[in-house]
Amino acid sequence: MKPLRRPARRAFLVVHVAASAGWLGLTLGLLALAVTAATTESGPMIEATCRSMKVFTDWLVMPVALLTLISGLLLSLRTKWGLARHRWVYTKFWLTLITITASLFALRPGVNNAVDTISSGMPLTEPRDLVMGPAVSLSTYIFMTVISVLKPWGLTRRGRRSRVSATSPKALDERSLRRTA
Repeated sequence: MKPLRRPARRAFLVVHVAASAGWLGLTLGLLALAVTAATTESGPMIEATCRSMKVFTDWLVMPVALLTLISGLLLSLRTKWGLARHRWVYTKFWLTLITITASLFALRPGVNNAVDTISSGMPLTEPRDLVMGPAVSLSTYIFMTVISVLKPWGLTRRGRRSRVSATSPKALDERSLRRTA
């Protein structure tokens, strides 16, 4: 795939960082609301926090998560980092897929069930369940931020193979021919 030119790469990087920070912020907001619902005795407060969580999960979490995934994929596939060349990029990709799946199939239905329970006039049986999804997600996003900054672990097998083939004498000759031709 053709590498992104510098202005495009920078634009996609800004989009990716902003979307990732937004996703982390949304999750922090969800965690604050969930902790409030789990620790308060006030029925109206529990209802308000659950309904607020529903707005976040219905309208914001998935679009921001998908923007993060798409911009990250584009950056990894069209820059030197590659999707499967460096372990930290590969790890972030899989963790992003896992958290998107968990948001879609666990977080959102859990919040919707809480709102349905509250709307029917029944109390939440275990409000602490609302805390687990955002707490795990927040921990995951912080971990992904750390590995984005530190870039640990080095190359994958595929990355090592591509680096070896790129530095072989034949590859060097082909590159030097392309430059002069």
